[in-house]
Order: sequence, then structure tokens, then C-alpha cells
Amino acid sequence: MSNQKKRNFQIEAFKQRVVVDPKYADKTWKILEHAIHEIYNHNASGLSFEELYRNAYNMVLHKYGDKLYTGLVTTMTFHLKEICKSIEEAQGGAFLELLNRKWNDHNKALQMIRDILMYMDRTYVSTTKKTHVHELGLHLWRDNVVYSSKIQTRLLNTLLDLVHKERTGEVIDRVLMRNVIKMFMDLGESVYQDDFEKPFLEASAEFYKVESMEFIESCDCGEYLKKAEKPLVEEVERVVNYLDAKSEAKITSVVEREMIANHVQRLVHMENSGLVNMLLNDKYEDMGRMYSLFRRVANGLVTVRDVMTLHLREMGKQLVTDPEKSKDPVEFVQRLLDERDKYDRIINMAFNNDKTFQNALNSSFEYFVNLNTRSPEFISLFVDDKLRKGLKGVGEEDVDLILDKVMMLFRYLQEKDVFEKYYKQHLAKRLLSGKTVSDDAERNLIVKLKTECGYQFTSKLEGMFTDMKTSHDTLLGFYNSHPELSEGPTLVVQVLTTGSWPTQPTIQCNLPAEVSVLCEKFRSYYLGTHTGRRLSWQTNMGTADIKAVFGKGQKHELNVSTFQMCVLMLFNNSDRLSYKEIEQATEIPAPDLKRCLQSMACVKGKNVLRKEPMSKEIAEEDWFVVNDRFASKFYKVKIGTVVAQKETEPEKQETRQRVEEDRKPQIEAAIVRIMKSRRVLDHNNIIAEVTKQLQTRFLANPTEIKKRIESLIERDFLERDNTDRKLYRYLA
Repeated sequence: MSNQKKRNFQIEAFKQRVVVDPKYADKTWKILEHAIHEIYNHNASGLSFEELYRNAYNMVLHKYGDKLYTGLVTTMTFHLKEICKSIEEAQGGAFLELLNRKWNDHNKALQMIRDILMYMDRTYVSTTKKTHVHELGLHLWRDNVVYSSKIQTRLLNTLLDLVHKERTGEVIDRVLMRNVIKMFMDLGESVYQDDFEKPFLEASAEFYKVESMEFIESCDCGEYLKKAEKPLVEEVERVVNYLDAKSEAKITSVVEREMIANHVQRLVHMENSGLVNMLLNDKYEDMGRMYSLFRRVANGLVTVRDVMTLHLREMGKQLVTDPEKSKDPVEFVQRLLDERDKYDRIINMAFNNDKTFQNALNSSFEYFVNLNTRSPEFISLFVDDKLRKGLKGVGEEDVDLILDKVMMLFRYLQEKDVFEKYYKQHLAKRLLSGKTVSDDAERNLIVKLKTECGYQFTSKLEGMFTDMKTSHDTLLGFYNSHPELSEGPTLVVQVLTTGSWPTQPTIQCNLPAEVSVLCEKFRSYYLGTHTGRRLSWQTNMGTADIKAVFGKGQKHELNVSTFQMCVLMLFNNSDRLSYKEIEQATEIPAPDLKRCLQSMACVKGKNVLRKEPMSKEIAEEDWFVVNDRFASKFYKVKIGTVVAQKETEPEKQETRQRVEEDRKPQIEAAIVRIMKSRRVLDHNNIIAEVTKQLQTRFLANPTEIKKRIESLIERDFLERDNTDRKLYRYLA
């Protein structure tokens, strides 16, 4: 043998031929056999391991390896059978303790024996492909002790019983459990898996099956989820304490199946405590627990998401189709925003900001927001309310937050062009009446709309702001060129570009002489400084501030419409006027005049005129006088302030008709763009591509697309294929 640092001693080969005693093998084996007995009997302290090693070495060297190996098996088996008997006789808790102690003794003995037989293990065993000493010792323990007919079942039942006791709240000796179960692992992976893990998992499945049924019959959903969460933690802890780490996934899967997967539907739909109840009552903790548990099982989150979506759609449908809840547009939109905030919080706090839940939320809102055809109008009215008064005193960041929420609802609209139509009308009224609380907020929203829909969507809106700035500069130029006008009435004119502003029929009326003179001077100035222009007065869109003195000298400044100004100025020259006289003097159309008089004579707190006879309706036989008893605690009094209201049904139909007309050229332009690029395309693909191109503005109706195709064919932009009538060709 070569010298090695790890060797404690060395044995040199015989230098001369030695004649071996015929009884050498038996004598030597007896020495080794006695040593093995002594080791198992805890009397190893008096043994010379160097001498024993040399004896074993010589037996192998003299070709007695087989005798040595066979004797080892016989001797170890003898001792293990004796050990087995003592373990079998152990009662109660002593059974596992004795088994564990004997196992430890066996391992120590095995280590000593392996050291003595190291040479045999390295040469004879390797050459003959026999089992190595340590592994042999494990196999013999397994076969003679663990697989003993009186131990095997008892051992398994004892271990499973201890696990059951721990699960039901009893304290067990975890160290002892760990040692015994580690014995199974040391005996081989298959021993651990087949003889302990498999029955352990089966017993666990039965335990949790029974427990889950007991819980689900006695608990509400939130309580059950708490109870289901607990064993998942406990079983992981159990693995850490005394099971193989590879068992964690398996036992976790058992708990997930029995406690969660088998009860998903019942839990989610549990009456008065399931998911819908949690959503209604903002039970974030319960929903968070449901999410974390259900994500562990197949289709668990799909079920949660589907139930949330169904509930959200039903709730949203009720919200937008209830006539009572649609009476006030601002409250209508605020309810939508409140619901959106609520579900954003739920998804953020309970559902881990799950993108699939966010997508479900978005699709649900898009579904029910578009169920109400007035949603575009109401969202615009909500903006109008906020930009008139609702944002006063609100910080810049909060303003931006409100606008972002509006944009979120805007994105859900399938008819964005309808929103644009209403927004344009409402913005015009805000700008012309000077009632917007923040130009920055107005422009900020337009930037957001531009980012969302492109320049084309906002070009006219931006044009309105340009007109307001240009009008301001024009007015400065007008007064600079007419310094004599510094005394007397002040005229403020907004010159609006026809294409940028909402079209309204021009309503003529007779302005008071002092105002009419100013208007004519402005017309002359404007047309003199701008060539090729034409001015048309929109008196129905104007306002006026009038200083008035009532009764005993009470002074007020009245903010009125142009029509109201025309009527009130008549009373500077007359104490009493009939409806007919007012109509003849002002030439205001009857419907507008009646509304104008009603707002000044029939509205409490605004009644600067008194009507004879007194009634809420205006009749052609009525007479009007200045109300000398008019009083207000405010110096400035707004009468008939122009505030956007939701349209009447006829107005709504008129707006809808204008929208439909505006869509026709857009649909045709999209068809031409597509066909110019593709040259030849079938009907269905044209429908699909046009819908896709226009979806950022509105949801194109296939019937209307078909009509536009027919119109383009009539005007020789397209032609049908001669053989396939559903195929269209572009004509250059």
C-alpha cells in the first residue's frame, strides 16, 4: 500500500512466502465476530481497532472475503432480530423512543464495523458488486426491524396518529418525530415515499376532507377562508420540523385540493357572505384572503373574476338604466366615478393589482357605460359643472386627478364623437359667458383629449381658445381707435370663426339704441381691419351687466342675457308694458321672449319684473311692470344664468341626427383610404377595417358602412367585381 496522509497506520506485505494455518480463517473470523458482538453490546472500549482492521485485511488478502462478508450479514442479522424483539415489546410512547434509540445505536455500531472492514469494503465488495457495508447495514435494519410484521404497521399508525394529534391541537415530541421520519429517509427515498409519505398524504386528504365539510357547514365564507389559510401555514411548518423538504409541495397540494379547490363554487356563491357580499361591503381582508387562496388552485381566480364581472355588469346596468338615477347628469357621472374608485381600491388592496382583474373592470365599465345613450352628454355636463364651479379652491394635482378620471370614462365611450359634439357646445357656453374657473384646466383637458384621440379631435376646440385670444386683442384695438367710447356702455365682443364653434341659428332682435350704435362702430372697425370677412351677430348667445335702482333706491347689478337686457331697457322709458308691446319693440321670437320674461317675472329671488295677472306661464295678454319691491342680499344678481342642462328629447334627437350626418364623410374617407391602399377587398373585410379605423371616435354601424359603399360606387370611387358581387375594386 502507498503512504497516504489520511491513514493512521500502514501494513506491509509479507516479504517471504508464508504458509497459512488451515484454521486461520475460522480463528480470525471468530475474533472479528466477537468484536461485532461487543460493539452491539456497547463494550467496544476494550477493542483494538488497529488489530481488528489487520485481521479483516488479512482475511481479504488470503481470499476469505466471502467468508468475512457472509459472517457479517449473519452476525448483524442476529443482533437486529434481537433488537426487533425488544422494540416489539415496548409499550405506548416507549415504542418510538426505543426504536429511535436502537436506530442510533445501530448507526454507531455500523460506523465502527465499516471502519474495521474498510479494506473489504473497498476491494472485495467493489470487485464482487456486493452491497457496501453501510448500505448493507441500512438494508438489514429495514428488512429485520422496520419491515417486521409486528412493527411496520404499528410504526406507521403511531406516526400518523401523532400527526393527527398535532393537527387537532395536541403538543407532540417533534424532535422524536423528526428522528424517526429521518430514519425512513436514510433508508432510501423509496422507503420514505412508499412506507410513510404516501399513507401520510392519504390520511391528510381524508382529514382535510372531513374538516372542510365541517367548516363549510358551520362557517360563513370569510370564516371558512381563515380556517383554510391556517393549515397551509401549519403543513409547511410541519415539513420544516420533521418531514422531507420534497413533501412540502405534495402536502400543500392536498390541503389546496381538499380545503379550497373542492369548494370554490360554493364559497364564491355563498349566500350573504360570498364574493358579492364582500364586494358590496368592502371586505378587503376577506377578498384578499380569497384571492391569495384561490390563486393556488386551477381556475380559482377565473371564478372570482367571472363572479366580480357579472356582479359589476348587473350593478352598472341598474345604475345607468334607472330613470331616477339619470335625472341629474352630474350625480349620474359621479356615481360612475365612485364605483370605479371603489373597484380600483378593491383590485389594489385585495386582488394584488391583478391585470386580468383590471381588464375585467374596464370591459365591464365599457359595457354598461354605453348602455345609456346619454352617457357622452352626461360626461360632458359633468366636466361643465366642474369647470364652472366644482374646481374652485381645488389644488392643481387634484384638478388633474379629476380630469384623469373624466378621461378614464371617456375612453369607455364607443361614441366619442357624440361627446365631442356636446363638449363643444358646453365649452362654447363656458367661454362666452366667462364662467370657466380655470383656463389651465380647460387646456389641460384638451391636451388629454388630443393625446387620446389625435389632433383632428381637438383642432376645433383649440380654435375656440384661439378665437377668444384674438377677440381680446381685437377689442383692445377697437377701443384704442375710439377713445371717445371710454364713457358710456362698454361693449365686449367675441369674434367666433364659424367652423370652430357649434352652429346655432342666428336670432335677430332690436338692440337698445346705445348698444346698437356701439355694435355698428365695432362692425366698421373690424371690417376695416380685416378684408374678406363678414360679421353676423349672435345676440342669443350674449350677456349683459345692467345697473338698476329699485323702489326706495336699492341698487343692484343684474347679470342678464342679451334678450333680457333688451326687455329691461324698455322700462327706462315706460312704467308698464304689455307682452305685445315688448314683442313688437324687441322682435325677439315668441318662444325665446316667453322664456326670457318667465325668468325675470316668475322665478323667486330673480323677479325684477312683476306680471299682471300673476301666474307661472306667460300669456300674450299679460302686462309687465318693474318690481319696486325686488330685494336681494347680494349687490350682483344673476338672472337666467346660462348653465348647460341635459337636452330635452327633441334636442337629443336633433343632436343625434347631426352626429349621424357628421359620421357619413368620416366613414367614406376611411373606406377610400382603405381601398386606395388595398385596391381590391371583400365586403366583410371593408366592414372590419373601417370599424377598426374609426373605433377611436365611434362604433361604425355596418348598415351605414354599406350605405356609404353604395354612395361611393354611385360616384365612381369604387366598383363591384363582375363575378363576385361581394368584392369591391378601387377606381383611381
